[in-house]
Amino acid sequence: MVLDVAGLVVSLAVLAVTGDQFVVAVARIARALRMRPTVVGSLVGGVGTSIAELLVAAIATAHRSPQLAIGSLVGSVIANVCLALAIAALITPVRVDSATVRREAPLSVASVALFGVLAAGGISTTKGVVMLAVLVPVVALLLLNARNRPATDELGTEVVQFVGASTYRPRTEILRALVGLAVMVGAAELMVRSAVNLAAHLGLAQSFAGLTLVGVGTSAPLIASSMQAARRAEHDLVVGNVLGGNLFIALGGGAIVGLLSRGVMGTVGGLSLWLMVGVVLVSWLAMARHNVLARWEAALLLIVYMATLPFVNR
Repeated sequence: MVLDVAGLVVSLAVLAVTGDQFVVAVARIARALRMRPTVVGSLVGGVGTSIAELLVAAIATAHRSPQLAIGSLVGSVIANVCLALAIAALITPVRVDSATVRREAPLSVASVALFGVLAAGGISTTKGVVMLAVLVPVVALLLLNARNRPATDELGTEVVQFVGASTYRPRTEILRALVGLAVMVGAAELMVRSAVNLAAHLGLAQSFAGLTLVGVGTSAPLIASSMQAARRAEHDLVVGNVLGGNLFIALGGGAIVGLLSRGVMGTVGGLSLWLMVGVVLVSWLAMARHNVLARWEAALLLIVYMATLPFVNR
């Protein structure tokens, strides 16, 4: 059991470090290809902040632990809203661009809601195909919206600051991305094995271990980066990372579980699915009210999360 705990801690640390390097490399490669900063921001906020969750879900499903995979996806979406976004808003009220509330946020909320509906009763291959079919046009629409935004808006400025100096070499960044991805796969493998063994030792259902240990663990880098972004008043990065991450976790992760399930369907408690959809919807409505997520609203999300956590596997 001690080795399993150590494996979980080490894998989380490795995923956090290599995930950050992978995101920076991908952003710099995109900038080297002369993509607009807002488009790069969409890539960072989507694929970059969800890569750890997608890898863990893929490996868990391949190991015939779909309950752990689905639980980790649901747990990550909940943690992204109730921890990453809420804690950032506790540091400073998070302002939201009106275009984000009108365009990106509804797509993210709808994607999570669709995932919640399809995940009820388990994710089959057919459901995985449906989510993949929905993901493709949704991503295309997000990139189109990002492309139509001014390159000099707040998100574009924040992305340029995130990428850093323009003296980097594309070949070096490609190598960094490939090495980071390879190390992340190994760390995800260790995390899945450690979580499965730990759940067995503690008598926990794999879905509950995914919802808590793995879900919160894979969201830890986003929680930390959101806190830093909030201190720097980089509101668009906070919101964009959460919304984009949730979209890819829901549709991309759901598609991965379905396509790799090989007929073995995993389920999670209905309350956890209701909580996931509920907090995503409530946070969107709160941001749409005055284009800001206030401290008291963030505190409410955090309280709901802590109060509901003991019952999420029911």
